[in-house]
Amino acid sequence: MDTLSDLFQLLQQKLFEGLIEPAVWWLGLSNVLEDAFDATGWLLVGLLQLVVMATVLRALEWWRPVEPVSDRHAVRIDMLYTAIHKLGLVQLAMFFAVEPAWDWLSGEMRLAGIGTFQLDAVWPGVTDQPLVSFLIYLVVLDFAGYWLHRAQHAFEWWWALHSLHHSQRQMTLWSDDRNHLLDDVLLGTLLALLARFIGVAPAQFISLVALGQLMQSLQHVNARIWFGSLLERVLVSPRFHRLHHAIGLGHETDGRGTLGGHNFGVLFSCWDQLFGTACIREGYEATGIRDQLPEEGGRDYGRGFIAQQWLGLKRLAVALRPARRAPGGAA
Repeated sequence: MDTLSDLFQLLQQKLFEGLIEPAVWWLGLSNVLEDAFDATGWLLVGLLQLVVMATVLRALEWWRPVEPVSDRHAVRIDMLYTAIHKLGLVQLAMFFAVEPAWDWLSGEMRLAGIGTFQLDAVWPGVTDQPLVSFLIYLVVLDFAGYWLHRAQHAFEWWWALHSLHHSQRQMTLWSDDRNHLLDDVLLGTLLALLARFIGVAPAQFISLVALGQLMQSLQHVNARIWFGSLLERVLVSPRFHRLHHAIGLGHETDGRGTLGGHNFGVLFSCWDQLFGTACIREGYEATGIRDQLPEEGGRDYGRGFIAQQWLGLKRLAVALRPARRAPGGAA
């Protein structure tokens, strides 16, 4: 871990000094040099992920595809989402928009006597074991991610945003980042706040996010891959996650549109096993949302980036609209 960390920091320093720092000075933004160095870390992580995705994950799709790709326009839009996220643009927007709020909240917590702590320091000697510390934080954040993912499917207003992710009928390695930007900000903010509260170091947080993003890209590959009868119950495989995207299964509890579903695990499928939301079966189901089907109304989730973001906001507005009451007080 230390060797990999040192190599990453060296590459980050080289990229910063050779490209980012001159650009920051040229733009007259020398007051944000420290922030720009942190942003360089996100940029480097994203570039490394794109290399792995375009080589290893693309090879898996070529090797054992679930289905032929017929809607290449939809895939190209997903690639745009991937570029936006992997190059750190969402993280940068969150940093500059939310960082002041985080600082204010931390100050209020200190005033109230609620301090942050190092979770890995609870067990003697763990802080001296970087890999063990990393795994502890990975499990804790993934546990939180499981429950937040369930919340995205449980609340009408949150599903109004998250449904964009499920509206992809041609799921590929590029589909993981197909999200409404507001959905990403909400989820990312909550996880970042938790990471700060339990004492995750900034560099460690980048590593945790990078591993999570790469594994989730693997989960969305258009490839017939599963992890075997035992490991499938511990780690989320492409087949396990495809069931989460399956029409009428992954985001419904009764097959009639009621919010809920199965297979919410982000990295570890054991949470689904533990809390009764797992669905493990053979086959590779068609993906999408029931209301997209012509016989169910053919709802439009948008063909382009702008349309998808705008329609998501319209769905959110409808979900937040107070329910009209009939005469006599009945809802």
